[in-house]
Amino acid sequence: MTRRFTQLAWTAAAFTYLLIILGAIVRITGSGMGCGEHWPLCNGKLLPPLDVPTMIEYGHRLAAAAVSVLVTALAAYGWWLRRGTFDRPAARPSVAPYIAAGLLLVQVLLGAVTVKLSLPPWTVILHLGTAMLLLATLLVVAKGGPVSLPSGAALFALALGLVTVLFGALTANMGAASACLGFPLCNGQIAPAGNYLQHLHWTHRLLAYGLFGYSLWWAVRIKRRGAWWVVALVSVQVLIAAAMVLLALPQALRAAHVAVGAAVWAALVLAGL
Repeated sequence: MTRRFTQLAWTAAAFTYLLIILGAIVRITGSGMGCGEHWPLCNGKLLPPLDVPTMIEYGHRLAAAAVSVLVTALAAYGWWLRRGTFDRPAARPSVAPYIAAGLLLVQVLLGAVTVKLSLPPWTVILHLGTAMLLLATLLVVAKGGPVSLPSGAALFALALGLVTVLFGALTANMGAASACLGFPLCNGQIAPAGNYLQHLHWTHRLLAYGLFGYSLWWAVRIKRRGAWWVVALVSVQVLIAAAMVLLALPQALRAAHVAVGAAVWAALVLAGL
C-alpha cells in the first residue's frame, strides 16, 4: 500500500463526511428542490442562477461530484497497484475500494431518484444510509493493513450506531423532531402516550441513550483510546440534542447534530477495526 493511495483514501473519506453534512444542510434549509426536478443539471443548466436554495443544493451536488471523482480514482489506483509492472511488484490492497465504487454508484442513483420523486422520506433515509456505508468503507481503506471482521462487541456497537443515525434521519424527515418536548424525557413521560411521531422520536432518543451506555461499557472493556473517543463524541451529541430540543430546534444546532452524528459513526468504524 503506497502513501499516495492512503492519502487519496483519507481525502475521499473527508469529502464524503463533508458531503453528509452538506446533505443535512440541504434538508434543514429546505433546499432539496433548489435545482428543481432536473438531474444531473440544476434547473436545466450546468451553471444556474444562484439564489440561496439553489446555491445550497448546487454546492451539495458539486461535493457529490468531487466524491465521485475521488472514489473512482481510488478504485482505479487500487486496480493499478494490484496489476504491477515490470519494475514494480504487484501490491495487494483489499477489495474495499471496489466496494466503495459500488456504493458510490448506488448513492448517485438514489440521489437521482430522491430528486425525481420530490424527496420522499424513504429515499432520503436510504441515501444517508448509503453515504454512511461509503464513509465506513473509505475509512477501512484509509486505515490500511489487513482487513478482518470486528469482534462481536464492535459489530454490535457499529449496528447500534448506524440504526441510531438512521432513526435520527427518519425523525427529522417525518417531522417528528418537535414531537417530544423537554429533556431527557418525552413530554415529561417515560412512555409517551401520544401519536406515532412521539413514539418515533422517543425511539431515537432511547437508541441514543443505549448507544451512550453501550459505548461506555465497550470502552471500559477494550481499553482503547479510539473507544473513548466514541464515548466523548456520543456525550457531545447528547448535549447538542438536549440544547436543540430546549431551544426549539435552531438550524445551526440541527446541522451540528448531523455533523457530530457522522463523526460518531466514523469513530465507531475506526475504533472497531
